[in-house]
Amino acid sequence: MPSTPNPDQHSASAANFCLDAQALARLQELDPNGANKLMERVITAYVKSLERLLPELESARGDKLDPNVVRHVCHTLKSSSASLGALDLAERCAEIETLARIGQTDGLEPLLDGMLAQVIQVRQALLSLLPNIP
Repeated sequence: MPSTPNPDQHSASAANFCLDAQALARLQELDPNGANKLMERVITAYVKSLERLLPELESARGDKLDPNVVRHVCHTLKSSSASLGALDLAERCAEIETLARIGQTDGLEPLLDGMLAQVIQVRQALLSLLPNIP
């Protein structure tokens, strides 16, 4: 008889796909028994920051691409993503931030599209961790 997939295993594998386990462990060490719900609070704050930053980024895209807004959004996401273990996303944000800082807008749109796809994956992975937090 085939075994039924465990939803916790699926959530863990989704998180492992785009989140660095060591970075998450370092964060977990700050609240080892979960009494302060640090991990839950940090993930919630990150998701709320996405809700604020992504519309800013969307309005700065297109024909009137605003490299200052792009730089600001990427700078903010870079550090918060890295602290939660989304290292690939943080690296992409750093690359885009650098290009925006020097005013290099050619080729920026596809990089932003890729970044947004990563943001969606990271958000889903982080949210999948919430029920598993002690």
